[in-house]
Amino acid sequence: MNDIPIGILFTILGVLIVLSGFFSGSETALVSLNRYRLKHMVQSGHRGAQIASALLERPDRLFGLILIFNNFVNILASAIATVIGMQLFGEAGIAIATGILTFVILVFSEVSPKTYAAQNPERFGFPAAYVLKTLMWLFYPLVLGINTITNGLLALLGIHKPGNNDSLSPEELRTIVNETGSMIPVKHQKMLLNILDLEAVRVEDIMVSRNDIVGIDMEDEWEVILNDLTNSLHTRLPVFEGDINHTFGFLHLRKALSVISSPDAGKEALRKVIAPCYFIPEATPLNKQLLNFQHNKRRTALVVDEYGDIQGLVTLEDILEEIVGEFTTDPSDTLMKELHPQEDGTVLVDGSANIRELNRIMHWFLPTRGAKTINGLILEYLESIPEPGTSVLIDDYPIEILQLNGNTVKTVKISPRLHQQTAYNTTQTESQT
Repeated sequence: MNDIPIGILFTILGVLIVLSGFFSGSETALVSLNRYRLKHMVQSGHRGAQIASALLERPDRLFGLILIFNNFVNILASAIATVIGMQLFGEAGIAIATGILTFVILVFSEVSPKTYAAQNPERFGFPAAYVLKTLMWLFYPLVLGINTITNGLLALLGIHKPGNNDSLSPEELRTIVNETGSMIPVKHQKMLLNILDLEAVRVEDIMVSRNDIVGIDMEDEWEVILNDLTNSLHTRLPVFEGDINHTFGFLHLRKALSVISSPDAGKEALRKVIAPCYFIPEATPLNKQLLNFQHNKRRTALVVDEYGDIQGLVTLEDILEEIVGEFTTDPSDTLMKELHPQEDGTVLVDGSANIRELNRIMHWFLPTRGAKTINGLILEYLESIPEPGTSVLIDDYPIEILQLNGNTVKTVKISPRLHQQTAYNTTQTESQT
């Protein structure tokens, strides 16, 4: 090698440095590829993505190939640099060549190409995949031999190759949706996140309470039943005898109107068009119930507790509104009926108000495990029937009971959360100043 002209040695050294940068950058680029975008591009027929995906299916072979050539190139570059150093500076040239080559490889063959590859993985990785595939085909026996030795060594050490698991947990999927930015409209992002939340919400959280169920009592006089059907705001009505626990079916208003308009209108004719009840447990998650509605071809169900007593009613529309938001009622209407904001920052709330809806509308964080209404929350917390004027602190929310209706809390006054009151008072002081 000492007989080779120094100009040729510098040329070979430059080529080796470029090749070292190529192999270093290829490794970083292929590892930095977005796996889910890569899968999409593979399905779209992108040739470079298909080759890169095939290489990444066996990362041990891919890294073995890259490291074989990267180490070979670096060692050969070190030998040539040593020869050049000795020709130019004698024995001292070995140390000089080692120092200079270390700096050059670090900057031009490691940091720079890897940084570029990490920032542009597709631009660097897909063209590199063609070269690496060819090298893999040419040197497959060598790569296979190296991998067999290394895998055997890892097995002796008790290290086993993990399975390739690209599945995502709901939390990871939530993070991906949040990071899509402008690629997905904010409204659509919210819908996707709401779908992920269905598993954590049960039907008892969104059901219409039994006290608010509107139905047809077959023990009423026919004229009363006719009036209820004529003035009903609902399409499907539960039908019971005496009380809601004796519900035996659902009546579709369209079928009912055809019956009451016929000459033989009466209770017996009405019974013929009543569909059987569909009962569901109160602890059923919404995602499962949505599938159950689809499987059973039903739209309305009665929610029962562990004793079989009816606790409420839930519809397919109720579940869909958890995903897409309110589309049958205006949230502001609910706000005006159940909430009455005061000038001092407090809010008057009806005791029957649903806690989840309050949290959603007011951006509160009242506890939702257990009781579903403000009345239930207070009774559960106090474990007794309070007197008007009683104040409680629940999750840092000061709550004052204003009115009672029998054994239930009718109206309460909820103040801002304690750590929010300071900010509110500061704002009020500044505005007065």
